[in-house]
Amino acid sequence: MSLSRYARFTTVGVATTYGASSRNGLVGGSLIRIIGGTRVAGPATTALCGVDDNLAVHRVLETVRPGDVVVVTTPGPCSVALVGELLALQAKARGAAGLLIDGAVRDVDELVALGLPIWARSIVAAGAAKDEPGALGLPVVVGGAPIEPGDVVVLDGDGAVVVPRVRADEVLVAAEVRRQHELALAVRLEAGELTLDAMQLRGSW
Repeated sequence: MSLSRYARFTTVGVATTYGASSRNGLVGGSLIRIIGGTRVAGPATTALCGVDDNLAVHRVLETVRPGDVVVVTTPGPCSVALVGELLALQAKARGAAGLLIDGAVRDVDELVALGLPIWARSIVAAGAAKDEPGALGLPVVVGGAPIEPGDVVVLDGDGAVVVPRVRADEVLVAAEVRRQHELALAVRLEAGELTLDAMQLRGSW
């Protein structure tokens, strides 16, 4: 899939993509968007860390290609940050589109200044160990959503949604049609029409 198509996923966003994919792939649980207003989409590259250990993140950055969304998770809850300023700096230098961290980050002021789009579960100052190699390039599950390397990850202010690579073209077309319908509906609502009428909801109760 060309980067221009990832840009199109970025434009339609998480909620519309989720609706267009038959309500599949939504990453459950709350996510913190570290830099307000950022939104990205790209192919997933995955790292499974050991608990309280981020050696796998150091390793996965060697494999990152421009435009990738780096997805980091662990087999259990962590009490430390998996990514901070130096790892994010490397990811940006390698051309990553963004990071989805199923755990904590730290150095938030520095991350904001760096400008790389990052989503995380929480913020914790404590750093991680670097003893367990973890695993790279494997299917993972984040917030109940299966993610395989190469799947499309879309991130914005609503969180994250995952589209299987084999369905990406189909879902993108459906999402763009859905978005055009939403924009047309917005024009009618701005003119004073009610959703009760525009969406033919009268008589549904």
